[in-house]
Amino acid sequence: MGLSEERIRAAHVGAAPRLAGRVVLVAYDPAWPGLYEREAARIRGALGAGVLGLAHVGSTSVPGLAAKPVVDVVLAVADSADEASYVPALEAVGYVVRIREPEWLEHRMFKGPDTDVNLHVFTAGEPEVARMVAFRDRLRVSEEDRVLYERTKRELAARDWTYLQQYADAKADVVADILGRA
Repeated sequence: MGLSEERIRAAHVGAAPRLAGRVVLVAYDPAWPGLYEREAARIRGALGAGVLGLAHVGSTSVPGLAAKPVVDVVLAVADSADEASYVPALEAVGYVVRIREPEWLEHRMFKGPDTDVNLHVFTAGEPEVARMVAFRDRLRVSEEDRVLYERTKRELAARDWTYLQQYADAKADVVADILGRA
């Protein structure tokens, strides 16, 4: 998506956290799937039938892949712009909205209450959800693409960044390349 510094700051609820340095990647941790399952139970408990889709995505969802130690979860709801239908329930179980991007697919992102979790919320049927899952699935089955992606991440992590989103945006070409094979 390639956000400018101004758009990064504008999307954050409160001040955008500055990375001001390098991204730290760690070896795959087999505890990550369990952390996802715990958060999935918490989210389902809070939203019940309001959960129209829920998946563990991102690098922590790919066995063997080095990652930032942050569990990424994607949640599909009836209408992500209708915050009144899900935000209070998520806040009641400790989630805090950190990013609000009405201009980009009505994306919302929350931080988890006691685990480093990024909960991405989209409207059900939004193609971005399927894209995130397809990318995860491709990395799970293709060692070649997993190696390519990890190598790219390590090269980019060695650079200095002001915001984490800039690191994420820098991976866009390799992600598109891999998705082309998914």
